[in-house]
Amino acid sequence: MLVFSSTAQEFSLQSLIIDSSLRENANAIVRQNDLSIEVLKYDKILVKQRRVVTILNSSGNSKVNAYLHYDENVNIKKLEAIVYNAYGKEIKKIRKNKFSDANAVDGFSLYSDSRIKYLDYTPTNYPYTIEYIEEYETSFTVNLPSWYPLDGYYTSVENSTYTIINDSNVEISLKTENLENYNIDVLSEYSFQAKNLKAIKPEQYSPSFAKIVPSVKATLKEFSMKGVKGVNSNWQDFGKWMNDKLIAGTQELPQAVKDEIKALTANAETDIEKAKIVYNYMQDKTRYISIQVGIGGWKPMLASDVDRLGYGDCKGLTNYTMALLQEVGVPSYYTVVYGDSNLRNIDDSFSSLQGNHVILTVPNKSDYIFLECTSQTVPFGYTANFTDDRDVLLIKPEGGEIVRTKSYKTEENLLDTKATIKLDAEGSLEAQVVMNSYGTQYGSHEGVQNETEKNQQLYYKDYWNYINNLEINSLDFTNNKDSIVFIEEVELKAARYAVKTGDRLLLQPNMFNRIETAPKRYKDRNLPFEVERGFTDIDEYIIEIPETLEVEATMNPVSIKNKFGEYIASVSIENNKLLYHRKFVLNKGAYTKDEYKEFRSFWLSVVKQDKSKIVLKTKP
Repeated sequence: MLVFSSTAQEFSLQSLIIDSSLRENANAIVRQNDLSIEVLKYDKILVKQRRVVTILNSSGNSKVNAYLHYDENVNIKKLEAIVYNAYGKEIKKIRKNKFSDANAVDGFSLYSDSRIKYLDYTPTNYPYTIEYIEEYETSFTVNLPSWYPLDGYYTSVENSTYTIINDSNVEISLKTENLENYNIDVLSEYSFQAKNLKAIKPEQYSPSFAKIVPSVKATLKEFSMKGVKGVNSNWQDFGKWMNDKLIAGTQELPQAVKDEIKALTANAETDIEKAKIVYNYMQDKTRYISIQVGIGGWKPMLASDVDRLGYGDCKGLTNYTMALLQEVGVPSYYTVVYGDSNLRNIDDSFSSLQGNHVILTVPNKSDYIFLECTSQTVPFGYTANFTDDRDVLLIKPEGGEIVRTKSYKTEENLLDTKATIKLDAEGSLEAQVVMNSYGTQYGSHEGVQNETEKNQQLYYKDYWNYINNLEINSLDFTNNKDSIVFIEEVELKAARYAVKTGDRLLLQPNMFNRIETAPKRYKDRNLPFEVERGFTDIDEYIIEIPETLEVEATMNPVSIKNKFGEYIASVSIENNKLLYHRKFVLNKGAYTKDEYKEFRSFWLSVVKQDKSKIVLKTKP
């Protein structure tokens, strides 16, 4: 195993120098990572990094991190990599001109003015070590490079340093997080060192990685973005700069469009009615395509261009919708957000260039309505599962303001399933199932209507994968975008669903919303855990049994309630019908690692009760 010598750029076989604890749960070990930023002026910084990482297996290849994003504002002074084998022998040296070079365009982008140089190396043996060196000068100074000594799961760190050298008269703002929980030395105001950080293994329901690891973020109070100077003392300053330099002057529309949208909204009596008309107009007229150009990829394209072309990215489509609303007298605000299924906030205590997405905010009395402008199908004001329940940045003419998007409550995130079932004497069933989904569960179900018939069939066979011999006879969908409820009507049958043993049938009454597994067991859990979104399931089934059968044994009513949620289930008998009722609630919450065992125990109880059986026997 390789060991990096800090006194020279060479390696040796002194394997005992690497603490064995750093190998535990590690696919890669960062031997040395030195990042320094020299602030020369408000519009010029010099960045140097030297990273040495040993890759232990194929799963660690992504931790090489030998790449550099650049554009016309970046002057690359040095870029090279050296590859060492398991014995510390140099086997390859890659100079700057041998790095692969490509447009930094993701799969959703039409075009971008950013490029990337990256090391394209395919290892033949493990372990191997990469020494990567970069040095570049840039005038893009809106944010300074951040420091995350632990840059992902399954990666340990032997030594990592972060240093800012301020040769200018510009003030620096600094934000540190989680340093006290790790082996981090604060060497000076702008200098930090991490030593012997053990690899973290992900665990179910653990918080997002960024919440639990150490980090240092830095910004300049005077900065430059592609030659445009800005001031960043607080969110109000930064938001005003974004409004004045990125958004202002981009919202002029053709006169014909102005006339059309005014005519469409002429009979609307409220601002919200007008906003709905405008939103539908935008959805019908445009489509989403990512376009990463403009000032740092942050300036929206002109509203007139979006109208002419019929497409735009999140910035362009949001700005276009804002321009349309402006024409009909409805105020709205361009809004920066971290869009992701995991909840992530704009940091309200540290003004900087943050976020990866843009939405639109419409004032509604003392509240706000948030609009996702990149989808042609999402209902007006629906933000669940991507931009819900998080702090975002409103860009107002007078400056920036942090507000929180809609949080969907546990009771709002409802899946209401009703079914009428006919069971025959052999245990086969025919059923009509109706599912109504709301809130976050609407977003989880609604997409099936857009699939092919074949994929819809496969979807339900997977959704009810515990039902053998399942056949889908018919499907019908209703998407009520005004009430934001998605209705699925499914007719199905399944041969021999109930297990026949002699003159008895063993029947599991929870047919259509069964939880089969509990969260993973950990002998010693290391991380806290979170339920980011709560939900509620309500199930009511009427099961008609043949006149030739009677109930010999039924499940006992069950009621469980604790801080994690609630579970209620019962079966009642009316003539030849079984009435099954079930309610399962999972609460939103953040918990300590010591509470996980109790949380898992709650889930195990639900799994057990969902598999409860009723015994039917042939009447004498």
